[in-house]
Amino acid sequence: MFWTRLGSGIVLMAITIAVMVIGGAPLFWVISAISVIGLFELYRAVGMERSIPAVIGYLAGIGIDLLIGSGNSQWLIMTMVVTMMLMMACYVIAYPKYNSEQVIMTFFGLFYVTLMLSYVFQVRFLDGGVLAVWLIFIGAWGSDTCAYCVGKLIGKHKMPSKLSPNKTIEGCVGGIIGAALIGFLFALAFYRDSHELWWQFAVIGGVSSIISQIGDLTASAIKRNHDIKDYGKLIPGHGGILDRFDSIIFTAPVAYYLITLFHAVAGK
Repeated sequence: MFWTRLGSGIVLMAITIAVMVIGGAPLFWVISAISVIGLFELYRAVGMERSIPAVIGYLAGIGIDLLIGSGNSQWLIMTMVVTMMLMMACYVIAYPKYNSEQVIMTFFGLFYVTLMLSYVFQVRFLDGGVLAVWLIFIGAWGSDTCAYCVGKLIGKHKMPSKLSPNKTIEGCVGGIIGAALIGFLFALAFYRDSHELWWQFAVIGGVSSIISQIGDLTASAIKRNHDIKDYGKLIPGHGGILDRFDSIIFTAPVAYYLITLFHAVAGK
């Protein structure tokens, strides 16, 4: 299991590096594909993956990404409203085939998976996004690695949440400090003359770490509610897309808004 997990992790990282560096259309379509797969996994958790509301969700998810990617986000709310109406129409016409929780989760997936993951390519498309986009992964995967190492080495006090029996307070704090430090060192390496970016990247890394841990627990809570261990088996040793990208879903919007906030403040 260890070597399987390690091997798939290396492949995943290689693909991530490639598409983030290339950017543009390849990155957009990779994120869009990941979003659709993520929707499928979430819908499967509630038994809706092959239903008509799910098909509406898949199409709406692609449409949402296209609107955001093409700069036509002014149509986003209208798209969400129309999607909601279509899903509700399916709900009442097919009643009692679907229950309210299933339909609500189907619509919720568009926010939880599609909209929040779209911030990955939104960050990459910003000025300087080729480097800034790595803050998303520093706050998610970097934080997770640091939290695991610190928890294993000095972790003694268990987290109070029932969702994380193996997580420790020391590990969580270590993840936050570790992500902040990685963010600082990243800025130091690539922006040697921009002292302001040093602390900004550290702040984004630390804040993203806090949010990423909430994202990880959110995915765990949904799985617990529906008695599943993993969302899928697409990534050997890691589970499904949502098992690997659960924290990315939360760190991407945080990184985007903090980057734009710092940029706006610096521009005044």
